[in-house]
Amino acid sequence: MADRTWALVAGGGTAGHLLPGLSVAGALVAAGHDPATIHFVGAERGPESALVPEAGFTVDVLPGRGIQRRLVVANLGAVIDLVRALVRGVWLVRRHRPEVVVVLGGYASFACGVGAVLTRTPLVLLEQNKKAGAVNRALRRFARASAVSFDRTDLPRAIVTGNPLRPEIRAMAEHPDPAGARAALGLPPDRLVVAVFAGSLGSRRINDAVRGLAVRWGDRSDLAIRHVTGKYGFSDDSVAPALPEGGLVYQVVPYEHRMHLLLDAADAAVTRAGGSVFELMAAGLPAVLVPLPIAPRDHQMANAEAVAAAGGAVTIRDAELTTDRLEQELGALLADPGRLAAMAAAMRAAATIDAAERVASVVEAAARD
Repeated sequence: MADRTWALVAGGGTAGHLLPGLSVAGALVAAGHDPATIHFVGAERGPESALVPEAGFTVDVLPGRGIQRRLVVANLGAVIDLVRALVRGVWLVRRHRPEVVVVLGGYASFACGVGAVLTRTPLVLLEQNKKAGAVNRALRRFARASAVSFDRTDLPRAIVTGNPLRPEIRAMAEHPDPAGARAALGLPPDRLVVAVFAGSLGSRRINDAVRGLAVRWGDRSDLAIRHVTGKYGFSDDSVAPALPEGGLVYQVVPYEHRMHLLLDAADAAVTRAGGSVFELMAAGLPAVLVPLPIAPRDHQMANAEAVAAAGGAVTIRDAELTTDRLEQELGALLADPGRLAAMAAAMRAAATIDAAERVASVVEAAARD
């Protein structure tokens, strides 16, 4: 190898795990590390193969798939893939001989974390949620440091860094331009704007509740809703109902490619409570959070409760989300400008805009120890 690997960044499978790792890698480059000395290991079925090279780094991908929580034949193949991933992950650590291994979460990160333990390479865990994921909990006793997003996360040697932001989200937070964002998205400049989104797949329950609310609020001339349905919600022709002319502006899109603009344009959001909560904080955007009920260890509920406790959000359990309940919570928020402003301020106060640099500092310190 022409360049010795300084940091091996392992994990992914989802954008929520991968994007913070790319932001940290970018911060390490800004601190003086050659991009050629930072190598990623990710999941074969994740977005790593495309996103990591686009960011200027090299990547290897490991085989694997999720194990279902019931006895099915497919689990046998999943176990075989996980064993193959473990062997290859350990081999990659031995081959690259990095100064430090950074674990982002996901099975690919476990394989490389084991490799770090076996080779006695300094190990740093990066945790996005209030409750640590399975991989980080399995590796926690071996970690030199844990960079966590929330206070009191259940990992040892924890340093609260916040969750690293995508560059475009950080740029929006540092230089907000709501009027420009609204113009770019075709949203009216003189109305309250509500952003609705629930990940790339979307949420049937959120979609149904918001569509019902759009019908109920159809004659409101003071309000606009931009509803990102996810790809499983957009195909339903009933998502975009006919509304009175001059009333509610209701935009329905399957996917938001310019999320930084939507966050900048909005006055409030309705969304899940995964990694998006940190982008809401960066934007100073009050939210109605509907945690995903099947999230491991109910970590989205823990995230939502932490944000609500800081004063930036209200929480509705997924099973309790109806049009009536959403109208009650969101309607009360939109009707009270003082409360909306206070929640926006609380969100901004909870944000850590320089989280990527903070995590990079933790990684550098671990490599030196």
